[in-house]
Amino acid sequence: MRPTPMGWELAAIEPAGNQQAEVTDKKRPKTVLALPKGLVDPGEKAEETAVREVREETGITGAILTKLLDIKYVYVRTWGDKQRVFKIVSFYLLRYESGEIDDVTPEMRVEVKRAIWIPLEGAEHKLTYRGERDAIRQAQEYLRAHPEEAR
Repeated sequence: MRPTPMGWELAAIEPAGNQQAEVTDKKRPKTVLALPKGLVDPGEKAEETAVREVREETGITGAILTKLLDIKYVYVRTWGDKQRVFKIVSFYLLRYESGEIDDVTPEMRVEVKRAIWIPLEGAEHKLTYRGERDAIRQAQEYLRAHPEEAR
């Protein structure tokens, strides 16, 4: 997140590969917008993963303000062994410190088509995944309760 004269903005990504979600009307597919996230590396703490993944997927560096929430879900792998996978994704609110949005390595373009700033206001209607929309609502509540963070 970063404060601007027009309000808060958040860094979102458009994943590479699967660039369209389900068709929302019969004529126009919806672009997938998501929050940066990824796997915890061995020996890494969840907070460190959040900072690293934001840097790798967006090109920006941020400092953690607070943990927002954990999302838990199960999915079945569509490749390999077709096993059920239980996943926990932890979301943190980071405040922008430095870097240029979408300044990512060529290797990261396999995962990220582009990274963009979008207004926090209304972001819960632009993100594709429900759990991430819940994280945005939590971020909005946190920032309303902590107006000093805008300085």
